[in-house]
Amino acid sequence: MAEIRLPKNSRVTQGRHHPAPAGAARTKTFKVYRYDPDDAANPRWDTYEVDVDACGPMVLDVLIHIKNTMDPTLTFRRSCREGVCGSCAMNIGGRNTLACTHGWEEVPGQAVQISPLPHMPVVKDLVPDLTLFYAQYASIEPWLHTKTPEPQTEWAQSPEDREKLDGLYECILCACCSTSCPSYWWNQEKYLGPAALLHAYRWIIDSRDEATGERLDELEDPFKLYRCHTIMNCAQVCPKGLNPAKAIGEIKKLLVDRVV
Repeated sequence: MAEIRLPKNSRVTQGRHHPAPAGAARTKTFKVYRYDPDDAANPRWDTYEVDVDACGPMVLDVLIHIKNTMDPTLTFRRSCREGVCGSCAMNIGGRNTLACTHGWEEVPGQAVQISPLPHMPVVKDLVPDLTLFYAQYASIEPWLHTKTPEPQTEWAQSPEDREKLDGLYECILCACCSTSCPSYWWNQEKYLGPAALLHAYRWIIDSRDEATGERLDELEDPFKLYRCHTIMNCAQVCPKGLNPAKAIGEIKKLLVDRVV
């Protein structure tokens, strides 16, 4: 996969250097993208020489160590630290991934480069503005649409129908896939992107949902769906091992089948 480009900003300059503490036996260099709307000296790359024996094995451990001991101004999102919430998604060594599950030793070379998810507006440092991403997810109406009266207990589903949702429901909305997709970079105002379309398919094939036709009608659009060109970056970077491109292909098949 080609190296993913940085967010759309002016030229990034060399920033501040933070040396390792005296006596550090094993250090690693981390180049971190910095952007502060209230700071004239940005965007820039700040360099941190980190004593890796003083922190854990994951990139998120390093970022927390930097914030706690070297530079309290560094800003990033994080929550569960277990690859479940998707909060700490960022670009590490040219690849979109989760900082909490990606080890810094996995990045080859002398320096680990860390930047926010590409082609998204940057709020501050490693925090992208995901407003559009979440709005696109909301637009596919990710809940059951039913017309029959609600049962007293629960909506029944066979094991076979439930199995169809595997590989779809596990998405944690980290945005790694959508922000690695060139089609999304070029058309993100109109193209829903891999994450939203994967979730759309999850509800389309749910046997309990009764709005399949309406959902397909909503997606039958030159830009919402058909900007996907099966580049497969989405499947390569997904930290949960999912394949949004396959889900998008299945939606296209359903649209073709109902015309034939």
